[in-house]
Amino acid sequence: MRSAAEKKESREAVLRKLEELDIPWELIEHEAAYTVEDMDRIGFDEKVTICKNLFVRDQKKKPTHWLVVLHKDKRADLESLAGQLGTKHLSFASAERLQKYLGLAQGEVTPLGILNDENHSVIVVFDRDLIGKEHLGVHPNDNTATVIVSFEGIKKFIEDNGNTLLYVTVERDTQQE
Repeated sequence: MRSAAEKKESREAVLRKLEELDIPWELIEHEAAYTVEDMDRIGFDEKVTICKNLFVRDQKKKPTHWLVVLHKDKRADLESLAGQLGTKHLSFASAERLQKYLGLAQGEVTPLGILNDENHSVIVVFDRDLIGKEHLGVHPNDNTATVIVSFEGIKKFIEDNGNTLLYVTVERDTQQE
């Protein structure tokens, strides 16, 4: 777990980068939110699409790591994702790998974490349903805040960092509806 000072420093780096890239954003501070359920309790404006973020890897000797971003109410089928990403088997990456590649702890995962990926080794994967959204809610590398930014803004942030960006289709789980 990272200290409050480390979280604040990481948040400030994200906000500086958003400013530097001239990406409009809004910050909402709140209690620490580790899960989608925690985010639901905060009660964001209905215009905001809260994102779920999954840090996964394949099982190769030199694994590839993906950060999958989807709507908070969707469930990712890892088998379907693996097929769309051209690999055989995906599993959730360990807390150690999350720290190593994105400098984050569990409950802090966000596409803005690629700011800490100096080797550009993590591939960011967006569900196609998020394309064009104007108000995506993600952590700014600190789970005591949510930054509201457009899909195009996050895309620009990722591309500026030099990470690969891919798209998949995540079907809505009809059993939850």
